[in-house]
Amino acid sequence: MSDAHLDGEDRAVAEAIAALPPLRVALADAGMQAKKSLGQHFLFDLNITSRIAGLAGDLTQGTTIEIGPGPGGLTRALLAAGARNLVAVERDERATALLAPVAKAAQGRFDLIAGDAMQVDCATLGPAPRRIVANLPYNVATPLLVGWLKQAAAFDRLVLMFQKEVAERITAAPGDDAFGRLAVLANWRCRTAIAMHLPARAFTPPPKVDSAVVILIPRDPAPTDCTLEALEKVTAAAFGQRRKMLRRSLASLGGEALLEKLDIDPTQRAEELEIADFARIASAIS
Repeated sequence: MSDAHLDGEDRAVAEAIAALPPLRVALADAGMQAKKSLGQHFLFDLNITSRIAGLAGDLTQGTTIEIGPGPGGLTRALLAAGARNLVAVERDERATALLAPVAKAAQGRFDLIAGDAMQVDCATLGPAPRRIVANLPYNVATPLLVGWLKQAAAFDRLVLMFQKEVAERITAAPGDDAFGRLAVLANWRCRTAIAMHLPARAFTPPPKVDSAVVILIPRDPAPTDCTLEALEKVTAAAFGQRRKMLRRSLASLGGEALLEKLDIDPTQRAEELEIADFARIASAIS
């Protein structure tokens, strides 16, 4: 949301956020450094965090959920962009003191949940429409995404930062080198696209790889041809032995007989199969 669309209260919050000490200063004063064990890489560039916030759509409605805010760079950008109900989940206790001034400036629009995002049911946080906007900790990014895909109906959209390689795996199409289990699960349930690329130098400390922001918008109506759990089972078998023909990799699920019944070429390999065909196999084994 642009500044031109902010109302008086939104502008007051944005001004209070802008008046906070710069992130690097706040971090230095707190003596806080990124923890490798938590997969932390902080974003200080206000232009970047503002662009990410801008990808999240209308923040004045429903609930905006952030995972792993750390020192609060993206948190500040979301509030400055008009988020009226921002809920952040953070397991690093050191961040609480850093985020306290942000909470005060937010004037009641920001709640911090101390806990592990893997254990928090984001689908129940605040009123709908819900959106998750996050620079995800790299070490838990994929399992978090798969969990949210299972609850996709609860979310309006997901705007998520991943390692570039993971982002490419999420958005890949059949035939692409990166096409695999994650692409099938994500694109069966959502429309996906890479919206931004970020070099490693944009972060502190710089990770060893570049990153990308992926937008996932759940399909409406939701697909009903199978369940995501069944699709997980099929893709785990198919891509677990991706160099083998489907009649071999899917032998435990019915193999050649099942594939011929579905009019799917059993000599194909997993990366050649369309997502709709994976869904048909998943439906058959259910």
